[in-house]
Amino acid sequence: MVVDIVLIGPPGSGKSSVGKALSRKLSRPWIDTDTEVESRAGKKISEIFLEDGEATFRSLERDVVDQVMGSEAAIVSLGGGSVLNESSQKRITTAKEVVFLDVSISNAAPRVGFNKDRPLLAINPRQQWLQLMEKRRPIYESLATITVNTDNKKADQVADEIIEAIEQRVG
Repeated sequence: MVVDIVLIGPPGSGKSSVGKALSRKLSRPWIDTDTEVESRAGKKISEIFLEDGEATFRSLERDVVDQVMGSEAAIVSLGGGSVLNESSQKRITTAKEVVFLDVSISNAAPRVGFNKDRPLLAINPRQQWLQLMEKRRPIYESLATITVNTDNKKADQVADEIIEAIEQRVG
């Protein structure tokens, strides 16, 4: 089974909200890898980082991405940092469409609230977010078959744009 749509992007880009909207609009199953990691670990991502460290989280995340990309999920919302792992990158490219949800920091900030549940953004969140994007943007762009800017848009609007872009590509 090949995953139809993978959503990638930074914190606050709307991967989960857009994934839910696409699932509803296309009547297809959806999986959020962050939710899957939390389910497997039996605790929130912030707790995994705090208690077990980032390396443990990234290992769990890589395993989840590997499993989900081989599943029957039609739409997958990936954690923002999952693209950092080379084996995950290879798995991601097996999807029919990889959609980079791009967002500016001014739009991401109110969405994520830069709160304690985002461990990589806990200290100096705006600067951390900018550094994450500087490192990850080239990866997001290289993996993407479609890029959609989510600034000032609701999840349903972004989902409609993605569906339209896919229809245009498929022709």
